[in-house]
Amino acid sequence: MVRENEKNTFETAADKGQKTSPYSRNEQEEEHDNLLIAISRVSAAISGLGKLDAILKIGLDTAFQFMDGDVGGIMLLDEESGLLYYRVSRGLSDRYSEEMYMKLGQGIAGKVAQSGKAILVDDISLEPDAARPDLINLEGLKAFISVPLKAREKVLGVMNIASQKPRKFSQSDIYLCRSIGDQMATAVEQNMLHERLRRGRERYRQLARRIIVAQEKERKKIARDLHDETSQILAGLALNLQALIEMADHKDIRDQQFLEILKKSHASTVQIHSEVSRIIADLRPTQLDTLGLVAAIRQYVNSMVVSRGMKVNFDMEAIEKYLLPEEELSLFRLVQGAVGNIIQHSEAENVSIILKQQDNNLVLSIIDDGKGFEIDRLAEMREVGRGYGLLNLKERMILIGASCSVQSQPGEGTTVRAVLPLSGKAALEKDQA
Repeated sequence: MVRENEKNTFETAADKGQKTSPYSRNEQEEEHDNLLIAISRVSAAISGLGKLDAILKIGLDTAFQFMDGDVGGIMLLDEESGLLYYRVSRGLSDRYSEEMYMKLGQGIAGKVAQSGKAILVDDISLEPDAARPDLINLEGLKAFISVPLKAREKVLGVMNIASQKPRKFSQSDIYLCRSIGDQMATAVEQNMLHERLRRGRERYRQLARRIIVAQEKERKKIARDLHDETSQILAGLALNLQALIEMADHKDIRDQQFLEILKKSHASTVQIHSEVSRIIADLRPTQLDTLGLVAAIRQYVNSMVVSRGMKVNFDMEAIEKYLLPEEELSLFRLVQGAVGNIIQHSEAENVSIILKQQDNNLVLSIIDDGKGFEIDRLAEMREVGRGYGLLNLKERMILIGASCSVQSQPGEGTTVRAVLPLSGKAALEKDQA
């Protein structure tokens, strides 16, 4: 016999205006206490546990404890296929849990998910509408209760409690199950939102990585064009101007104004050629392609820092072979950005570049002993057009799955630190090296 429960609350005899109750006062108080305990236990699981399966198992076990249930499980509704499937179960065979899935409206659980109303069945093995009677008979299921997991009026799944011996579930049982089910529906909804957010972040990260690769490809093309055309023309122009200066000297030309203009033109051409070479190096360091990350960092830092009178300490492991191309590029850009900030703002005398593998993570640190700054002022700095460099560095690290932190205090220098998790394959190669 199928009994539908269309109400969300359990009506006592007093609610119906009857003078007597089928339960004693003590029994009603005990049921009330059990309900509070069950709800409290599931609420604690939701707030204290992060994994959905663990929360669902606690909810299911709690229902079993207060209903003396034998077997059952929680079925969730897959949004893509529209099928109910068992996410967690207890006392059911693997075959039953794996093969028992159904559409909305199919079987007892399917009807509950479609209507949002709980159903009590005295003996599910005798129900003509039951799905997969072969599996039901194999499990020996008798009494059966199914309640919806509903959040914001949307059914996300069902909780099924069954008995392998003849018995009858009561309206108080269904009320308890619905109370637990409503809480678990909240956990399911939160998990779905977190999963959508995770997938969205992953899509964003993949898109951002493609953008980074495309940007670097364009940088490489521009650098190659500048080297093959602009840089070569400037080099040739500088040689021609030098030749003219030597010819003027050889022919004993005395026009000082002409000679001064010629020498200034030569000096300007050499300076422009040097600046173009620096731009080419910034766009795409050739060492990154030929020698790898460590050599590229070393060459760049030496060229930018040592020439300005700062001392540099390098402590780097040769581990660039374990990195993806976009990871190498992002780490190099981190060094570029951090060193640029050091040169412009720090007034430092010493700079340290540290690159190490620690616990399957690649850790890159750029440390200076400059004047430092108050981290809390970054927001204020961005309001006046500064501080965006550090923010961009952090964002770029996030896009490759790394974390980036900046530590600084006035008078105590600044440390920029990035931690990039290495893949399992990379860690294995490192161990075998």
